[in-house]
Amino acid sequence: MGEDPYLVGTIGTAYVRGLQSAGVHATLKHFLGYSGSRAGRNHAPVSAGPREVADVFLPPFEMAIRDGGVRSVMNSYAEIDGVPVASNPELLTGVLRERLGFDGVVVADYFAVAFLEVMHAVAADRGEAAELALRAGIDVELPSGDAFAAPLIDRIRAGALDEAYLDRAVIRVLAQKEQLGLLEADAFEDEPPSAVDLDTPQHRDLARRLAAASLVLLSNDGTLPLAGTARRIALIGPNADRTEALQGCYSFANHVLAHHPDHELGIEIPTVREALAAALPAAQIVHVRGAEVEGDDRTGLAEAERAAAAADVAVVVVGDQAGLFGRGTVGEGNDVESLDLLGVQRDLVERVVATGTPVVMVVLSGRPYAIDWALDVGPARPAAVLQAFFPGEEGGAAIADVLTGATTPSGRLPLSLPRSSGAQPYSYLHPILGGPSDVTSADPSPLRPFGFGLSYTTFAYDAFEVSDVAPTSGAFAASVVVANTGARRGAEVVQLYGRDVVASVTRPVAQLLGYARVELDPGERRTVRFEVPSARFAFSDRGLTRVVEPGEVRVWAAAHAEASAPAPEIAGITGGAITNERAARRRILPGAATPALPVVLTGDVHAVTAADARVVEVSIA
Repeated sequence: MGEDPYLVGTIGTAYVRGLQSAGVHATLKHFLGYSGSRAGRNHAPVSAGPREVADVFLPPFEMAIRDGGVRSVMNSYAEIDGVPVASNPELLTGVLRERLGFDGVVVADYFAVAFLEVMHAVAADRGEAAELALRAGIDVELPSGDAFAAPLIDRIRAGALDEAYLDRAVIRVLAQKEQLGLLEADAFEDEPPSAVDLDTPQHRDLARRLAAASLVLLSNDGTLPLAGTARRIALIGPNADRTEALQGCYSFANHVLAHHPDHELGIEIPTVREALAAALPAAQIVHVRGAEVEGDDRTGLAEAERAAAAADVAVVVVGDQAGLFGRGTVGEGNDVESLDLLGVQRDLVERVVATGTPVVMVVLSGRPYAIDWALDVGPARPAAVLQAFFPGEEGGAAIADVLTGATTPSGRLPLSLPRSSGAQPYSYLHPILGGPSDVTSADPSPLRPFGFGLSYTTFAYDAFEVSDVAPTSGAFAASVVVANTGARRGAEVVQLYGRDVVASVTRPVAQLLGYARVELDPGERRTVRFEVPSARFAFSDRGLTRVVEPGEVRVWAAAHAEASAPAPEIAGITGGAITNERAARRRILPGAATPALPVVLTGDVHAVTAADARVVEVSIA
């Protein structure tokens, strides 16, 4: 979902509330640290210290538990500091239940209990694996009873495990069923409905609008939008006419149908080609595949060049094929050693660009790729680049909406777009020495920062105000006027950032405090107000107590994480002894921003508790 804990927490909490409002129980996954494995490898150990665990990995779970009321949690496969989460009572009981207040059911990820024996080697057999998991706090083994059935029964009967642990798990599961009404006599219908419409027009409309709002325009020289400017369109690329390219690894198309190709998809999912043809019925659209997602076959490149040369504009759709465990290029078990675009897709784009026809590159992918050649440094860059990720069943239509201008793009990057594999791991939440500086010639700066995204219109910020002071146990106010200074209606995502000037441990140079999406007509101005709990500046101190320290913080509003963020320099304090001539120069990317203003947090060091507010309240007037 992204690299920022607050963003993940707010979206995850909303998702939990939505699911549970429909009478089902949501399951958070994966607790804990699954997204922080070494080198991004599936199931790999997590190298994170207790402060990073507490301040980065835990907050989204805390928000979904305390504010969302989630009723189920699934463990992570990973080990943290040598202890697998599935056998870690300090995490599954001490942190999850006693500290965060979770009182629902913990379910094991598929085969996670057996993996304690066969993958982690912390159990001698299935019975010991079951004991470790049950003691730690796992209540349900999935997908079967490989360990929790006969091996666990034998262990209890042998006196190796107190039956009270089993009773504890059974009570939790029965309580969950009671909450859902599954223990009532009339819980199940004698004759269930023969058909349920899960594909209503209302669902389709929502899917299309959400997909369109998620598309991130990374660059544009004015070629987009296409409406009224292109009569001959060359639609090129391995993902231009594939339903599977719009969906992730656990979608029905890429999960079930990959193993059962004799089954039908069952619903209509328009591809980019089909959607673009419907959106531009008067245009002549020539579709050429040009290359595959994987492999080194270049035999289709020449045909792609010819199609592009004869067109007014070329749309090249590249990226991934989602799948599982070696089937596909991205998804669970599909790890990579390079962040280069796969196969000969870069060659395809560059050869089409070389024809001189304006090129729009659309990236359908499950991970961000290092595409500096397409954005900043290439000798022949595409005229525009649209990052679409996996936009879902109406993703093709949403892409067509943005390309043609029926919708103004408003998506923002939930992560930093990497410069290279060697610049990873990277997060915008880095302390001073985690970013570019004079003490290193390596530049970890991303191609495009967290929160970045272009529009077909422009925005300006004005009249930024913040409270002068606020108690460490209280809150402060911030407000900004945002105006649409362009000629089209559009949505700006106003992002409020902050920085702790001096703290007892190192802190990020920028931290997302809150955000608001604002729809504006041309010339329209609206005021966005944020009520920010001081606890948004909380962190784990040297004793690992989560605190808010008194002192000055800086707060600003911006269109992305790099806008108005400080750029520390050390040449002055070293008398010129350290001046790295190869260090990257600070770049200026499009995006409105305000100056950073001070807020003084007053009072004693405040130890954060469950009673402290976690969410920034937003109002728009």
